[in-house]
Amino acid sequence: MKIAVIGTGYVGLVSGSCFAQWGNEVVCVDKNAEKISGLQQGKLPIYEPGLDEILERNVVAGRLSFTSDTAAALKDATAVFIAVGTPPRPGHGDADLSFVYMAAREIAPLLAENAVVVVKSTVPVGTGDAVEKIIATERAHGTFSVASNPEFLREGVAIRDFLAPDRVVIGVADERAREVLTEIYSGPLAKTNSPIVVTQRRTSELIKYAANAFLATKITFINELADLCEQVGSDVGELALGMGLDQRIGASFLNAGPGYGGSCFPKDTLALLRTAQDHGVALRIVEQTVGVNEARKRKMALKVMDAVGGDVDGLTIAVFGLTFKPDTDDMREAPSVPLIETLQRFGAAIRAHDPVGMDNAARILENVAFFEDPYECARDADAVVIVTGWDSIRRLDLVRLRRMTRSPHLVDLRGAFQEGRAEAAGFHVCTVGRPTTRPVEPAPDLLDTKNHLHSAVAPNGRRVFMGGYEH
Repeated sequence: MKIAVIGTGYVGLVSGSCFAQWGNEVVCVDKNAEKISGLQQGKLPIYEPGLDEILERNVVAGRLSFTSDTAAALKDATAVFIAVGTPPRPGHGDADLSFVYMAAREIAPLLAENAVVVVKSTVPVGTGDAVEKIIATERAHGTFSVASNPEFLREGVAIRDFLAPDRVVIGVADERAREVLTEIYSGPLAKTNSPIVVTQRRTSELIKYAANAFLATKITFINELADLCEQVGSDVGELALGMGLDQRIGASFLNAGPGYGGSCFPKDTLALLRTAQDHGVALRIVEQTVGVNEARKRKMALKVMDAVGGDVDGLTIAVFGLTFKPDTDDMREAPSVPLIETLQRFGAAIRAHDPVGMDNAARILENVAFFEDPYECARDADAVVIVTGWDSIRRLDLVRLRRMTRSPHLVDLRGAFQEGRAEAAGFHVCTVGRPTTRPVEPAPDLLDTKNHLHSAVAPNGRRVFMGGYEH
C-alpha cells in the first residue's frame, strides 16, 4: 500500500519508517526543505535509538522516501497520515491545531479517490470532524474518509512501541476507513498478538488524552507517597513493589522521582483540562495532578539545598542528566530546567552533563558549564545531583567520582544506584522516598578520604531525608 505521512517530526518519522518496515511504500512530506535535504542524506533531526538503522534500511530498499512536494507524495496514496505538531497555545493550554488544519487544506485537492486521511497527531475531541469539513470544503469532487489513529510512542523505545504495541486504536466513521486501517495494521500485528481497538472517531481522540492523564496521575500519586515515606521512615521503593504486584494496579509508572516532563504528559493534561472546561466538565484529579507536578520540580531544588546544609550560595553543583528521560535528547518540560534555574537563583554555580541532550539544553539554560566527561563535570563539586537515569550514569565508577568531588553529597533523584553502592564509595546519599544514608567507611586502598570526606551530618546539625526512582 502507498502511504503518505505529513510531517517529519518525532511521530511522523517513527511512523513512516515503521510503516515502510512493514512493506508499504511510504513518502514523508515536510515543508522544511533543509530538514528534507538532511533526511535524504540520512541525517536525523531527532535522537531515537534504532531509528537511524530502520530508516536507512528502508530507504535503501526503496520503500521510504522524503520530499517537500506534497502533490507527488499524495499521488495514488491510499492512506494519508497527518503527523504534524500540536503544541500548547501560549497562555491557553489547549492544543494549537493550526498545523493540522493547514495540512488538511493543503492535501484536500490532492487526495486520490477514496483516500483515507488519518489524524495521527494528538488532538482534542472533535478535531476529526473539523478536518472532514475542511477537506469537504476545499475538495471540488471525489470521495474520501477521515479517521483517527492516535500514537502511543514512548521516547527512547518508540520503534518497539510501534512494531509491537500494547494496542492500536482506530477511530472511524465509515467502512472504507475501517478496511484500510485494518489492512495496514492487522497483518504485521498478527505476529505480536497486539489488539486493534476499533471505535468511534471521537472516542479514539479522547483515549490518547485519557491514557496520558491517567499515567501522569499515577506518577504524581507515587511522588506524593514518597514524601510521606520520608516523613515516616518508610521506603517508597518497597511500597511501590507491594502496590505494583497487585494486577489491578501494575508496577509501571510507580517510580518516584522529580516529576514528569516531556512532550506528551504536560501538554496532554493541559489540553484535556481545556477540553473539559469547554464542555462544562470539571476534572479535579487532573487539575491537581498538573499543579502538584509543577510544584514538585522546583521542590527538588530545595532537597538539594537541604542536602548541603540549607544554603547553596557560592557552591558548585554538578547535575547529571538533563533530558526529561533517558534515551532521548528531548528537553521539553524536563525537571532539570526548573531545578537548575532555582539553584542558580539561590547563588549556585551549575556544571552539567548529559549523554545526548546538552546541545538542546544549551538553548534553554544560561550560565551553565557543560561537560562531555561526567568525572570532569564533578570536579570540585559540592554536590552531585542525578536528575535523569541514563544507563551511562548508572554505570559510573563511584569511587572515581567521589575522588573528583569536594564534598560527599550525592542527591539521587532517580534511584540510579543500588542502595549501599554510593555509600560504599564515601558518599552521603539523599534519595526520594527513603531516609538519607551516611557514607560507609571505605577501604584505604580504594579511596583516599583525608582531604575529601566531610561529616554525613549537615553543618547546621540537621539530618536530611530524600529519595528517588526512575520513571
